[in-house]
Amino acid sequence: MTGIEVVVGADESIDQVLRRFKRRCEQSGLKAEIRRHEYYEKPSVKAKRKMEAARRNARRRLRRGN
Repeated sequence: MTGIEVVVGADESIDQVLRRFKRRCEQSGLKAEIRRHEYYEKPSVKAKRKMEAARRNARRRLRRGN
């Protein structure tokens, strides 16, 4: 698991620190990782999801190229 640290300044409010912590969690992908592991996903379903994502990305690359 990722160790996310936020250093608190002397005159910094808790709201600012909390906002910075949330932003770092979002950037690290921690929230997405937790959601992905929330339920068990069968290997066949996982492979199908990855294939669909690859098709989507290929279509986007083709559209951008033209």
